[in-house]
Amino acid sequence: MNIQTYLDRINYRGPLKPTPNTLRELQVAHLHTVPFENLSIHNGETIVLADEALYAKIVTRRRGGFCYELNGLFAALLRALGFQVTMLSAAVARDESSYGPAFDHMTLMVELEERWLVDVGFGDSFLEPLRLDSRQEQAQDNNHRAFHIQADGAYWRLSQRDHDGDWSPQFRFTQTPYQYADYAAMCHYHQTSPESHFTQRRICSRATPEGRITLSGMRLITTKNGERQEQELADEAAYTEALWTHFGIVLVR
Repeated sequence: MNIQTYLDRINYRGPLKPTPNTLRELQVAHLHTVPFENLSIHNGETIVLADEALYAKIVTRRRGGFCYELNGLFAALLRALGFQVTMLSAAVARDESSYGPAFDHMTLMVELEERWLVDVGFGDSFLEPLRLDSRQEQAQDNNHRAFHIQADGAYWRLSQRDHDGDWSPQFRFTQTPYQYADYAAMCHYHQTSPESHFTQRRICSRATPEGRITLSGMRLITTKNGERQEQELADEAAYTEALWTHFGIVLVR
């Protein structure tokens, strides 16, 4: 890994000492520049969970990826900078009481003087790292939203407060450390199963300083300062142009 090239990829010019502030700035920079996307699945590209392959895709070819790719490579960058990072298995919430399988999502734990939940691969979620502490009973404000991490039996549960004030579970996780190989089966499932939401529709999305920009199917969705606009793209040529204009991506088949 060339650390400086990775930092250039995410337009990061801040401090590098392993501190909470550095961690916060790195996560924000990553989310503003590297999109959450599943285009490889729809472009006939096999996703390989290895640092070298992910670096070539995300840094060299300036692509994005989904959770295993984005959080996997971000973990490698953080380790190279001296952070202590653990890959965690998370199950994504289906409704108020049920969850998907283990390894449905990869999230990260970073241990400094405090422990932090770190994630650059869960789409439209917390922009800055969240404190991970069993004594943390209060909601954590994060980018004009509120999140809560609570112990839930053998798990920890991440919840987000909705606009109406209710709390909705996002995912639950354990603190057991894992490696890329442990996620292989679910990564293959999400690439190949017709039941996976990743095989059903193309998505490319990233945070912006004012909100978010997303290509969902043939819809271009822009949220800026709380105002949402949608545009139906006319054809594949318009889609290709939007992909380059807003995400700097050119797909090669």
